[in-house]
Amino acid sequence: ARGPKKHMKRLAAPKHWMLDKLTGTYAPKPSAGPHKQRECLPLIVFLRNRLKYALNGREVRSILMQRLVKVDGKVRTDSTYPTGFLDVISIDKTDEHFRLIYDTKGRFTVHRITAEEGKFKLGKVRRCQLGAGGIPYIVTHDGRTVRYPDPLIKVNDSVKIDLETGKIVDFIKFEVGNLVMVTGGRNMGRVGVVTRRDHHHGGFDIVHVKDANERLFATRLSNVFVIGDSNEPWISLPKDKGLKLTIAEERDARRAKAAEASA
Repeated sequence: ARGPKKHMKRLAAPKHWMLDKLTGTYAPKPSAGPHKQRECLPLIVFLRNRLKYALNGREVRSILMQRLVKVDGKVRTDSTYPTGFLDVISIDKTDEHFRLIYDTKGRFTVHRITAEEGKFKLGKVRRCQLGAGGIPYIVTHDGRTVRYPDPLIKVNDSVKIDLETGKIVDFIKFEVGNLVMVTGGRNMGRVGVVTRRDHHHGGFDIVHVKDANERLFATRLSNVFVIGDSNEPWISLPKDKGLKLTIAEERDARRAKAAEASA
């Protein structure tokens, strides 16, 4: 095998893309880009399988080649471009804006936002160091490098980025009492307030989170993304508001909805 793989088999595709098993042998392999292969959603899956704006790959390509779709304010014509957590997908022709965000099952939902909210995004600071010539810079979770950041910004904080200029407008510190969303692990997509952070030398730091139903859960620090300060999210959340229900609660909600519909 010379070089990187160019194909992806259907069964090897991430489960959260929700591709059925029998429609084909292959799945769209995401291009190299700002998000990891297992944590992204290719544009073709979003346009064809989620929004149903196209019936097949050829139609997706013709939509993209008309330069109608923007990701984070830039036109993208690659059908397998990897969009990821908190990316803003805009379709100017229909005046629609979407933010990729997880539901409590850990899947990307189709979350519509206003044009105003589509002008910015949040980025988690992955690295914060000095570059050539002693210039300080930070690197965010979506691969952006920003030079000369505010000296108070540290790793694990979140920065609010203006998509037009790429500049940092504001930031939220990672600290107890702030609102976070979990972006990996069993609790993916849950939203809650940080109650405690445990340091483990030589191991993984653990963050304890409490959701709006007063339920406690813990996850690794690397899975936690700050989205707001003291109960106030800076971005709009999908309809479940990041509250995970137990199976019994889901069943009761389903039954109540069915009873309402039949009444």
